[in-house]
Amino acid sequence: MTLAARLRALPFEVRQYLLVTGNYWAFTLTDGALRMLVVLHFHRLGYSPLEVALLFLFYEAFGVVTNLVGGWLGARLGLNRTMNLGLGLQLLALGMLLVPSTVLSVAWVMAAQALSGIAKDLNKMSAKSAVKVLLPKGGAGTVAAGTDVNTQGTLYRWVALLTGSKNALKGAGFFLGGLLLTLVGFRGAILALWVLLVGVLALSLWRLRADLGRQKSKPRFREVLSTSRAVNVLAAARLMLFASRDVWFVVALPVFLYDVYGWTFWSVGTLMAVWVIGYGGVQTQAPRLTRIFHGSPAAITASWALALAALPAILALLPLGAGSDTGSSPSLGAGWLIAGLLAFGAVFAVNSSWHSYLIVRYARAEGVSMDVGFYYMANAMGRLIGTLLSGWLYQVQGLAACLWVSAGLVLASALLALALPRESTSNVCQQ
Repeated sequence: MTLAARLRALPFEVRQYLLVTGNYWAFTLTDGALRMLVVLHFHRLGYSPLEVALLFLFYEAFGVVTNLVGGWLGARLGLNRTMNLGLGLQLLALGMLLVPSTVLSVAWVMAAQALSGIAKDLNKMSAKSAVKVLLPKGGAGTVAAGTDVNTQGTLYRWVALLTGSKNALKGAGFFLGGLLLTLVGFRGAILALWVLLVGVLALSLWRLRADLGRQKSKPRFREVLSTSRAVNVLAAARLMLFASRDVWFVVALPVFLYDVYGWTFWSVGTLMAVWVIGYGGVQTQAPRLTRIFHGSPAAITASWALALAALPAILALLPLGAGSDTGSSPSLGAGWLIAGLLAFGAVFAVNSSWHSYLIVRYARAEGVSMDVGFYYMANAMGRLIGTLLSGWLYQVQGLAACLWVSAGLVLASALLALALPRESTSNVCQQ
């Protein structure tokens, strides 16, 4: 049987899930590559770490608004339209970066990054919401009620697969960005990404179901603000969690590797790619790994966050510098940093995947995109705060300060998680 015949034999919901996942994969590949291109290219042009961070200001800030509005649009218009709109806006953002280098001012790049941020969050919100919509029947209603353990386990695995595979592709995008910048330069790299997305958008327009996730009754805009205590608490914990990652990962780490250790663009891009690919791989295994802790969502979420908080604190105490004043050699410092980075990535991946499952679990069956959109609004706010702190803290205090703040933010996330619902999820973790 040919591959096409095998795909046609699959249930319709599974085929749509694969299409949504493929769409999300391709978008994420270009988004990861674009982030690496912007960080390395503009740092090479002489931008300070804080100035590089500011290039992403609108990327993250517009994500906050987009998740709120996008969830509402997804419920009114359908998730297929919000996904395709995200792809179209990413093409426009890439096109803006194809102008001559003399036009690439800070304001112009920030505007392009704003469009890219809107595109990314439309695409992500649509993909995460579609998982619940497409869950085989027997699913969506019981998931919302939290009564069907088999469905809960299936939902967890589907969310973990989508989230983990996306992050693996984001890591591949980091690698691709560093490689393309080395081989064909900034404009050549942007053009290659643009051509890839054109094909993806054409396939999505052709095959994705028109009414995916659209509510029968048109929701009012004020409904985007969640009234669910569980969703609100989880959103606050997510904000702290992602701020803790980006405060040292987004700007401080690649600039530190480039400036202090003298790594090449290729080396920096490769390390970031390996980290995110491994991070995505761990996320796909989160349903198995969360068996380590048992009990309520509050207990499991707080336990994993506490395990994560210890890692940046330990890393901040280690001799990471490359100068004689630190008493360490560059190779030893790099070894500690890479080992700590990998450990942080593995534990963070489980935290992130478990959070992603919980929001789809807690979201309303009718209007899922609005609860998911509200939650990822908090996610975007965390990235925004982390990105700005990453550039500013590194510039004024160095990498160790970024790591200490990271530990504090994760601890705050753990404390917030204690307010989550107390019903047991141990059976779900065993699925």
